[in-house]
Amino acid sequence: MNHLAHALLAGDDEQLQLGGMLGDFLHGRAEAMQLPMPVIDGIRLHRAIDVYTDAHPEVLAAKALLPPPYRRYAGIMLDMWFDHCLARDFPRWSAQPLDRYSAALRALLHRQDALLPPALRRFRGYMDVHGLPAGYADRATLGHALTGIGQRLSRANPLDSALPVLVQHDAALQLRFEAFFPQLQGFARAWVAGRVE
Repeated sequence: MNHLAHALLAGDDEQLQLGGMLGDFLHGRAEAMQLPMPVIDGIRLHRAIDVYTDAHPEVLAAKALLPPPYRRYAGIMLDMWFDHCLARDFPRWSAQPLDRYSAALRALLHRQDALLPPALRRFRGYMDVHGLPAGYADRATLGHALTGIGQRLSRANPLDSALPVLVQHDAALQLRFEAFFPQLQGFARAWVAGRVE
């Protein structure tokens, strides 16, 4: 899952949301990081969500829909596309309006600037310019993001042409997302409820 999903799955706890955002930008043992424990819990939740997602039958079936050479990059493509599915139908998944939720997440990253690694500070600037994560509801914004990710990868890849492939499979991917995301929500709620404060 991508940034919008990780933040939403963290619930209303801003420290868990911050950890959810940090999860893609910090590596190594969470316990060794000089961060408040609730933020570390958010990083752990992010990682648990990634493990759960990667092994889920609906996600595996969605990956199988993508043809070569895109299938090799299916994890990246589906992370982004599922955030697109979440954003374009956000009222179904959250009581908050998407624009307000997105602005609040960016404001959280600004308030917690001292805890952000340089890469997340740079990405926060990109979020500000493009109105992310709400901007993921727009296909053109999503295509631009996929191209940018592809340019940052060290090897040649087809991400700059991935958007039409995802659009072609939109209906089938939407069905997979709708079957998967409620289960992921249940997993995240159980994880949060079971963590040791």
